[in-house]
Amino acid sequence: MTLKVGKTVKRYDKGNITAAFGADLFIRGVTSIPNLLLRYYPIIGLSDAEMMLLIQLLRLRTEEKEYYPSPEVLAECLTRDYRQIEHDLASLLEKEMLSTTQYYNEERKEVFLGYDFEPLYEKISEIWACTKVKEIEKIRQVSDGPSLTDESKLVVLVKTFENEFGRPLSPIEIEQIEKWALEADQGIILEALRRAVLMGKHNFKYIDRILLRWQKNNLRNLEAITAYDQQFLTQKDKKNTTPPRNEGKKNTNTKKKELIKNLYLS
Repeated sequence: MTLKVGKTVKRYDKGNITAAFGADLFIRGVTSIPNLLLRYYPIIGLSDAEMMLLIQLLRLRTEEKEYYPSPEVLAECLTRDYRQIEHDLASLLEKEMLSTTQYYNEERKEVFLGYDFEPLYEKISEIWACTKVKEIEKIRQVSDGPSLTDESKLVVLVKTFENEFGRPLSPIEIEQIEKWALEADQGIILEALRRAVLMGKHNFKYIDRILLRWQKNNLRNLEAITAYDQQFLTQKDKKNTTPPRNEGKKNTNTKKKELIKNLYLS
């Protein structure tokens, strides 16, 4: 097997072969395969052989900068001969899992042909979107009972957020609420939402910041949060021993806003 022109090869001296292997293991890098691709490839109609072929195409692109490897080159990476690989490549193109396109090398000022993985990721994204829609519909159809299950608690949270935001939530936003529900009680999440709305912050990042602050301070219930707020106010009052004249005239909402601002925007 001949090396490509311009490929860098290390000259090894005598020494520990295990250490040399470890060094090469890092130098060669890794090929990242999306978990969604590994999960959904049978659903979109890929065989195991075609999936393995795609992995090798991705590896050659990442490691060798080879955009259009020949069936003979691919045969060296797989247990199939080049004729079978030709058939699999044709199948991938026919199923629109791959396409070919022209790429431009700026250094060499040349245009060359290469495989394009965009059709594959489009199909994966379609499957992902359909799956999320089904999950959302399932959540919406769960009825609230006298004893709320984890799933029905999520329904309450999702509906409450949608009411406050005045719009349906996206699949990513629902995933974020699911994550919060695994780490905090329903009441705490709703309290964080209430405080965000009070501040005019219809923003998941802002709510996450509030919940993270409570988690860092080990505040696991509303009573602990109230005590924490009161302690913060007490410490603040000690620093400001001479409050402004109109301090007593501030309404409750204004004081609450100032408290939240000091706690979560500082």
